[in-house]
Amino acid sequence: MTGSGDAEDGEERSGAIDGEWPVDLSGVTETVVTTLGPNGRWNAAALGLFAGDPVTARTWGRTRTRGNFHRQGEGYVQFVDDPVVFADAALSIVERDDPVLESAAAWCRVAVDPVDRGTEGDTEWEEWTLEPLESAVERRTVPTIDRGFGAVIEATVAASRLDVDGYDEDELRARLSYCASVVERAGDERERAALERVRGHTSW
Repeated sequence: MTGSGDAEDGEERSGAIDGEWPVDLSGVTETVVTTLGPNGRWNAAALGLFAGDPVTARTWGRTRTRGNFHRQGEGYVQFVDDPVVFADAALSIVERDDPVLESAAAWCRVAVDPVDRGTEGDTEWEEWTLEPLESAVERRTVPTIDRGFGAVIEATVAASRLDVDGYDEDELRARLSYCASVVERAGDERERAALERVRGHTSW
């Protein structure tokens, strides 16, 4: 997983760009998406982007993101490098007054369209295409490789499945223990705080 260190003062900002992603996508990129809810607030949640033409993503279960996608037809994809922000978005309810996170290094407003749906075990999923409408780079950084951040991401995935039928709980807890050991050895203070958020938000 890639973390980042600030280049120069870390405050260089680009103007909004129409119709383009602010970064090159490959594989599956973990992001935070904000969507406008019926209460007028922006809900933040984790969303994995599958690179391609078009870019796609899946929502799992009857989540706020899925409902807001259907109601609004769009959202703001955020590229963040703060593990606490990601853990909170992935495993708890986070609502805000503004769509763009302070921690976003870049963001992209996207139009979404449902293209497929199905079930895995007892969980419904829905697949969406994401079309970039406008984007901006808020912070330019020099990438660094951070095993602790990657372990936090993997921990959120395992923890989110603990109470889902069809997953082996012992296997998930073993994976969480391994992730915790990686964070302990290779993570920094922020990543350790994020791991504690994972514990606090779930039955781990």
